[in-house]
Amino acid sequence: MATPAHSPLPNRDSVTTIRTDGSRPFMFPADTHGRFTTARRVVAYGLIAFYLSLPWIKLNGYPAVFLDIAERRFHLFGLTFAFQDMWLLFFVITGLGFSLFFITSLFGRVWCGWACPQTVYLEHVFRRIEVWIEGDAVARRTLDAAPWTAGKIRKRVLKHAVYLAVAAVLTHGFLAYFVSVPEVWSMVRSAPSEHWSTFVFMMAYTGLTYFIFCWFREQVCIVICPYGRIQSALTDDNTVTIGYDAKRGEPRGKAGTEGVGDCIACNRCIHVCPTGIDIRQGLQLECVGCTACIDACDDVMDRLKRPRGLIRYDSQNKFNGRATRWIRPRTILYFALLLAGASVASWAVSTIRPANFLVTHMTGAPYIIDATVVRNQYFVRIVNKRNGPSRFVLKLQGTPAGVQQSGFVSAVEVPPLGEITTPLILQQRRADYTGPFHLTVRVEDERGTFHLERAVDFLGPEARLLREDEAEQKKADHEHGKEK
Repeated sequence: MATPAHSPLPNRDSVTTIRTDGSRPFMFPADTHGRFTTARRVVAYGLIAFYLSLPWIKLNGYPAVFLDIAERRFHLFGLTFAFQDMWLLFFVITGLGFSLFFITSLFGRVWCGWACPQTVYLEHVFRRIEVWIEGDAVARRTLDAAPWTAGKIRKRVLKHAVYLAVAAVLTHGFLAYFVSVPEVWSMVRSAPSEHWSTFVFMMAYTGLTYFIFCWFREQVCIVICPYGRIQSALTDDNTVTIGYDAKRGEPRGKAGTEGVGDCIACNRCIHVCPTGIDIRQGLQLECVGCTACIDACDDVMDRLKRPRGLIRYDSQNKFNGRATRWIRPRTILYFALLLAGASVASWAVSTIRPANFLVTHMTGAPYIIDATVVRNQYFVRIVNKRNGPSRFVLKLQGTPAGVQQSGFVSAVEVPPLGEITTPLILQQRRADYTGPFHLTVRVEDERGTFHLERAVDFLGPEARLLREDEAEQKKADHEHGKEK
């Protein structure tokens, strides 16, 4: 069973992993086999392979996913984003949220059971290691209750050593997303003192991974993850979830007993549940949609020569003899939000250009006036997001007569994934000056494939004040001349 035989079963006023005395029973779910278990295992190992392989796959000269925080560059499946493009994360996260809402309204916690990293690694990696070393559920429960002997110590040391090794592999795979595989290998072969901060982080992260999958386990889903609690707000009686067909199964009784349903009260569905729930009591917070109870019940039905599906994926309406409505206000709303989010995200991605640039006034005086001109001084910063060098030219738009440009008068070259900051000086003859004005600074790549624009202000005093100052200066000069 999932709950140790010597412990009181938790009542349904609390979660299944808390005993009536407040302590936590350790789960020993039995193994099961069947179509869903096989399918989930294929999906899980495919996802793990995908996760571990992304830093090795090169696209456009960089790993498929490389979050280069040190250089403030993010390489995603052949596209390179600068730090200034991080605002796109809002649309990515929003889109994922709406997608999860929509899928949950249709199929419940299918994400938790099939694709969540917590479930994938716990059920298909760490649980497999435990079964391999300590045996099936009965053997593991017996070993846990047994006194410490040489055999028990040997098995526990081996299990935890393998746990730590796997945790280290997973965390180093995670580190490769941020520093690249060659750099991870270089760090592994170097002394910890050469990368002290990274070493401490990896030790802590490896320890956290080990703790979660060694001891905390299903508590992550029940205590920490909010998804199980909000599912009641996202689902309804038309949502397809894992459920028990009470009309067919009740009343429960031994096979061959007259007047009983198909459920023979073998409790096999409880024995295989990783959170120890009884699915026959309905959809519960602790259910992660792992389908173990479906395969276990189908196996019992096969042995009894009865139809499968006593426990199955279906809606509560279907279990109660009513039709399942796929199109309903909830799904329409979530799909509309999903469509809106996807549209905005697509537009946002389409605005990404292979370079960024910024124009700012130099620090100090906002403008300078001398005997002949009014001058503004700027810095132009260009970030090249391409994996090759690019040349850029600068053009001014909307400038009035008499404006002269100094700096950035010819094309400048920016190295691959590099940036430059160059001065730009604009000045206007005092005779042509009519006051502050707006202009547009336009940067183009030399091949003319794209352009970027920034609106800037040319600052200065009011023209009237400048003219009065000139008049006073002329008057002073005239009087000075008379005195001579």
